[in-house]
Amino acid sequence: MKKIKTILIIALLFASVFGYSNLKSIPKSTEKTTFTHSNQKVVVGLNIGNKAPELIYQSPDGKPIALSSLKGKLVLIDFWASWCRPCRMENPNVVNAYVKFKDKKFNQGKGFTVYSVSLDKNKTSWLSAIKTDNLLWKNHVSDLGGWYSKPAQIYGIRSIPSNLLINGNGIIIAKNLRGQRLHDVLNYLVQN
Repeated sequence: MKKIKTILIIALLFASVFGYSNLKSIPKSTEKTTFTHSNQKVVVGLNIGNKAPELIYQSPDGKPIALSSLKGKLVLIDFWASWCRPCRMENPNVVNAYVKFKDKKFNQGKGFTVYSVSLDKNKTSWLSAIKTDNLLWKNHVSDLGGWYSKPAQIYGIRSIPSNLLINGNGIIIAKNLRGQRLHDVLNYLVQN
């Protein structure tokens, strides 16, 4: 049974990487070697196995929230906007995953949270969507730049909803997990 579960999760992760065309062609300029640990280079980039680029942007109340402040937890970096119908349709699924997994212990982190990056231009619409969709987590950020937002440029976002899952060390372990696939991957990563 465990072997079947492992094969299933590998297939899901493979599909998340190769089944989504919008993040496949990231310019090489986004990758750079940042440090060496145990003779192994750690690369900041947008591919699975890379360290996710740092983000530090303003919360709705104007306080900066750094992605790195969530170190130790599995984090879903979720790009969305209040005006994006597919994003709003996916939000209940993300909320359900957050409620189900926020206090779990994982093989690659302790707990689960979401770092929501809004591509809104209108702060009132952004805040209204957070409230309406009951986005319970505290890590909401935006530079209110819309499609020209700096976080979207850093992560090469060309369509939304879009997300990346990072482990407790900030390493990208999956991309574009939507619907049941998000729950399946998180279930697989829960510590037995």
